[in-house]
This record gives sequence, structure tokens and C-alpha cells, in this order.
Amino acid sequence: MRIIVIGKEGQVARSLAERARAHGAQAVLVGRPKLDLADPSGIEDALVETGGDVIVNAAAYTAVDQAESAPELAEAINGIGAGVVAGTAAAMNVPLIHISTDYVFDGTADHPYREDDPVAPLGVYGASKLLGEEAVAAEAENYAILRTAWIYSPFGKNFVKTMLRLAGDRDEVGVVADQHGSPTSALDIADGIIAVGRNLLERPEDKNLRGLFHMAGTGFASWAEFATEIFALSAHLEGPSAKVRPIATSDYPTPARRPANSRLDCTKLKEKHGVVLPPWRSSLEPCVKRLIEETRKEFLRGNVG
Repeated sequence: MRIIVIGKEGQVARSLAERARAHGAQAVLVGRPKLDLADPSGIEDALVETGGDVIVNAAAYTAVDQAESAPELAEAINGIGAGVVAGTAAAMNVPLIHISTDYVFDGTADHPYREDDPVAPLGVYGASKLLGEEAVAAEAENYAILRTAWIYSPFGKNFVKTMLRLAGDRDEVGVVADQHGSPTSALDIADGIIAVGRNLLERPEDKNLRGLFHMAGTGFASWAEFATEIFALSAHLEGPSAKVRPIATSDYPTPARRPANSRLDCTKLKEKHGVVLPPWRSSLEPCVKRLIEETRKEFLRGNVG
């Protein structure tokens, strides 16, 4: 299975590049300048030239706060560009897997969100991603939209790396305790994407495999609980650690509002695709260990150099 992955530097794209071989697949990453979702004119040529069995759109404008002052750019990349990708996938007659987000919800529900729950984005980022979902559904038939949340990995910028960095500078870190979600490893997401892609290829007649799905790590936590687990694992590995001071969302104002409830119900993905991501705590441990080991190697290289 040759997978065209839109995006080069993102956590999911880099995780797909790392995990594909273990599944007997090949991930070909294509991104800027060859393919720029903000410039629809070159999308079709780039995808056709690259060629593959499945297209995964793992690229997005993900700067949640900056999106509030750049709505046109966010909509161009996350909405319009996503639609062009979907139309191209349909023209190429290949399945499309599109990555979306928990931010399409307002976070007021008292239960983990299901695919058929009402959407109500709180900010520009969520609205632009919802626009992308709608564009994909309008332009393609053979697709799976995968909403996920709270992504972390050894790559790029994410909450785990931020917490470990902060713990190197201070003894206590204030972390929001009144937002809840499912911490999700990008490497687990990659495994899930590959499984979904294979299902779409091997069972093209099964319409139950298409549509909208939630895919997140098993189990829930607050950001403060997530941070506490990161520091506990790091301390066990003799890495940086700090005390967590639980704070309210109101104590940490940001330009974009975050949903208080980002929990996702992933039952449909399990029933239709047979895909269940591991418990978030079990996936967090190897990530923390890898980051600590990489930091130590960089320190040693710097000293030797």
C-alpha cells in the first residue's frame, strides 16, 4: 500500500513516515512548496504526479490562537484546500483519509462526543476544520474523516514536549484542570490510519467503512492529570519533573476559547473498522522515554563537540 501523505513536518505525517514500514506500507510525504493547501492551483498536479493507493490529508493550519487573527488563511488551508484534495482523490479514484479535530464541538456536552452530536465550533480554527469536513463530504464519496484530539508525539510542538521543557526550568507548573479530553499518540494515530486505509482498499463495497469517525486514545484526563502523568514518568526515568498546580481555564486566558469537554466516543470506529487506539497512559510512557533519551544524546553530542 502506497500512501500519499499531505504534510511533511506535522506530528501525524512524521508518525506515518515512521510507522508505515512496520505495516508493510510505504508513506510518501508531499508538502510545501510542491503542494501548498493555501494555493489550490497546484494541488491536483502534485497528487497525480506523486501517485498512490490512498491519500491522507494530515496537513492543516493548527495555530489555534493565531487563527483568530488569520481567518482567511485558516479557511483556505483547512477548508478550501481540503475540498480540492477531496475532489482530486475522487478524480484519481483513490480513498481519502482526512484528519479533523475535537474543536468542531463547543465542549458543553456531559458525555463523550459521538459523530452525530451537534457541532458548534468556538473559534476560527474549529470552524475552518468543520468547513473542511463539509468540503470533503461534498467532493468525495470514498472517504473517512477521522476526528482526533490532544495529539502528542516525539515530533514537532506538543504538550508533552512543552511540559518536559518547563520542568527543566521550574519546580512548579500551573496547568488547566477544568478541560478534559483524550491524550492521543500520533504514532497510534498513524497505526489507526493505516488500518483504516487498508480496510477502504480491501473492502471498497462496504459503505459502512466510509464517513465520519472519532479516533483518540483510550481513556480520559484533564490537562493537569496529563501533566502529572508526564512528570511521574519522567521522574522515574530520572528526567525533568515538576509539581503540577491545577488552575482554571479563566486563570490562563487565550485568544481562542477551548472546549471544556474534548472527550470523543470512538465506538463507531471500533465497530466499523475494528480499530481501537491503546490506553493513553501506555502510549505516553515510550514517548516520554524517547524524548528524554534524545535530549541526553543531544547533550552528550554538544559536550563532545
